[in-house]
Amino acid sequence: MYRKTVYRKTAKLFVIAAPSGAGKTTLVKALTARRPELRFSISYTTRRKRRNEVHGVDYLFVDVDEFRRLKERGALLESAEVFDNLYGTSRTQVQAHLDAGHPVILEIDWQGAAQVREAMPECVSVFVLPPSVEELEHRLRSRRTDTDAVIERRLKDALSDMSHWDEFDHVIVNDRLEQAVADLESVLAGTGTSSAVSNPEVREAVAQILARPGER
Repeated sequence: MYRKTVYRKTAKLFVIAAPSGAGKTTLVKALTARRPELRFSISYTTRRKRRNEVHGVDYLFVDVDEFRRLKERGALLESAEVFDNLYGTSRTQVQAHLDAGHPVILEIDWQGAAQVREAMPECVSVFVLPPSVEELEHRLRSRRTDTDAVIERRLKDALSDMSHWDEFDHVIVNDRLEQAVADLESVLAGTGTSSAVSNPEVREAVAQILARPGER
């Protein structure tokens, strides 16, 4: 029988970041489907909506002018430019969930995560990695939503993003979804020592993922 995770009494903010193609969206959706008490903060973005996305569910799609107005009003907890598009998190949305006693998950990039850590140092941050660079490229190509040129740029940006993994509290390798969800649940429960960045086994695993082919 599946064991129910017991969360801390005080609502926590969990920041989850990853390079494009690491599967963090799939991971977060699987987690929130299991745990209805969690709240998933929906980001603003100026990116064009993909055919399988829904406004207000996947993202809050706005134009550049509206995004800038939100930022100028101080309505964004964090914001970043990623692959020529703007992304940001609603400050009031996050605070309302926390005040209601719900753990909150932010699915953002490493730049935004740094801003949230500065604004709310009590947050817990998690970086999601693919099992290998080769698998990362496979996932990017299997989306079939981008041209080869775009995929190459996304891969280059992803490799750059991955260099920031040790700025986070935890690292989860998203190889098998079920295991990755279980590892993330442990972090939320405050028992995720096996995924802590300070864990030598985690650091060795990350070194293998990031190593060039001749260095493995």
